[in-house]
Amino acid sequence: MSERNTSLDAQASTIMPASTASGDQTEHDLQAARRLAEATQNLKAEMRQVIVGQDEVIDQLLIALFCGAHCFMVGVPGLAKTLMVSTLAKALDLSFKRIQFTPDLMPSDITGTEVMQENPETGHRDFVFNQGPIFANMILADEINRTPPKTQASLLEAMQERQVTCGRETFPLDKPFFVLATQNPIEQEGTYPLPEAQLDRFMLNILVNYPSRAEEVAIYRATTVFRKAEVRAILSATDILALQDVVRRVPVGDHVFEYTATLVRRTRPREPDAPDFIREWLDVGAGPRAGQNLILGAKARALMNGRFHTTCGDIAALALPVLRHRIVTNFTAETEGKTPDEIVSRLLKETPQPKEA
Repeated sequence: MSERNTSLDAQASTIMPASTASGDQTEHDLQAARRLAEATQNLKAEMRQVIVGQDEVIDQLLIALFCGAHCFMVGVPGLAKTLMVSTLAKALDLSFKRIQFTPDLMPSDITGTEVMQENPETGHRDFVFNQGPIFANMILADEINRTPPKTQASLLEAMQERQVTCGRETFPLDKPFFVLATQNPIEQEGTYPLPEAQLDRFMLNILVNYPSRAEEVAIYRATTVFRKAEVRAILSATDILALQDVVRRVPVGDHVFEYTATLVRRTRPREPDAPDFIREWLDVGAGPRAGQNLILGAKARALMNGRFHTTCGDIAALALPVLRHRIVTNFTAETEGKTPDEIVSRLLKETPQPKEA
């Protein structure tokens, strides 16, 4: 950790003017940056008591956490998606609710509903709002694509506005608030596609793959004996809000903004500089929210890796989870077996990164 601290100090004096770098605010930011890097290592250590492997997935979960954003994980059953989220919840001193999405789940089962209650003293009857499970800091939307789009859409206001409206009243949600959803592959029986408007509210689409052979053997050994791991709470709500604030203060160079804009705009088939394969395989490209999420995620990734500035490499590292659910393939791509990941990967190869200063 000392190497990370030295690196942050050196970068701050290089990136910022001397008068600014010596200021109280910069020192405060550096301390917060060190705390975020340290918190990352501590959270990973706690999660590794329960989770074997899946390092990239855990990194992306933490990026969403430090950005104050939502994410969902896609993978076949049995890959510990739910276990990863519940373990992260134990490592955070936050209120946590798990919602199991089923075909008969109603919107009011998530947001809450008004019920008639009678005052025993006055006999007066009035409607009282009973809060649903959405009123928590951290929500696990388990198998979110098992429920119809109408119920899925009930999350939209909460995810975007951090509030719930029932009748004429609006109820704010506590901060921090983020939704971590799990999803089974769409080709499995009994699933529904998520509406595009809701997909865009998720910062990251995290793909959970099978573990390696060595990791799978380690899973067998760890889970077939009596062993109870004690996961400690590392961060409180106040800590998380402070770290989310410092993430937004990480400086970004103009060349990183330009590279991000180029990458996102080249996913749009009707853009003049879109590659031929984009025109051939995509119907819809990514919108500005994709670029915003790339920049914000790059800031968090930089701090997690002990840097106080972003690079184009940070943007490229997050391109797949940020873009894969924001581009829509057409019939030609489907008949040729082209997936969003293949298209984004090719776009990264054909979009040169500017030289870092």
